[in-house]
Amino acid sequence: MTFSSFVTTKEISHRAYLPLHCPRCVIELPANRTLVMGVLNVTPDSFSDGGRFYTPDQAIPRAMLMVEEGADIIDIGGESSRPGGMPVSPQDEINRIVPVIEKVAKQTPIPISVDTYKAVVARAALDAGAQIINDITAMTSDPTMLPFAAKTGVPIILMHMLGTPLTMQTNPQYQNVISDIINYLNNAILNAKKAGVKEEQIVIDPGIGFGKTLSHNLTILHRLSEFLHLNRPILVGVSRKSFIGKILDLSVEQRLEGTAAAVAISVLKGAKIVRVHDVKEMVQVVKIADAIRTSS
Repeated sequence: MTFSSFVTTKEISHRAYLPLHCPRCVIELPANRTLVMGVLNVTPDSFSDGGRFYTPDQAIPRAMLMVEEGADIIDIGGESSRPGGMPVSPQDEINRIVPVIEKVAKQTPIPISVDTYKAVVARAALDAGAQIINDITAMTSDPTMLPFAAKTGVPIILMHMLGTPLTMQTNPQYQNVISDIINYLNNAILNAKKAGVKEEQIVIDPGIGFGKTLSHNLTILHRLSEFLHLNRPILVGVSRKSFIGKILDLSVEQRLEGTAAAVAISVLKGAKIVRVHDVKEMVQVVKIADAIRTSS
């Protein structure tokens, strides 16, 4: 499946989607506003925060701070998906995230997404109060994930990744990076619908940094508007990624301004949700970018 690269400015600026229906809330996706998803890694080996929020005593205050700073969604994960990252057992993942999800869900109405590709973990997370499933494998890793997602009816995020976190950065190659990713995501959408997932509950993510070179990442961001042809809300995660560090020659802790630039461009190119670590700063970036994007 291929798409024309021509997308009008009006299509980027005035694209609205049906709301995402969660078990306990509705997430509006209006044309004039981009949502901010705050990242909470309950792991000892995250690339971005090095285990700073590994325990519930660390993670819960962090989640509540992101809510105060304006996050629309909190994305909680218990397994690092950094390049070279090793998988953990489902039980370890559950033990890490469930106590955090339970407490955060009781303290705020802000929806929680669970960052996992394992159905058993997703089930435990939803039982604890999560309302969205964010799967970096586009629900291809666990054959029981799509049927589970369809049964629950929760919104799902389907991301493109080439390989696995352990192998994805080992010489990633594409025939055509944009066409290949669009075709992959289109097939993922079709498979989800065949399993019984409602199309209006699907969000797509091109997977910046997941099996991509610096050049691939820049091309995806430059041509992000082409993904609008899939007619699903686009989530983009550029926060603190290595491509920013390569361009600026800066460590993870020094990539705030680079992240801000990439987030602003993502919004202008059609992203509907941006996944970020620095919520307070990126909420401000998104507000400015939205104002420019929707101006007449």
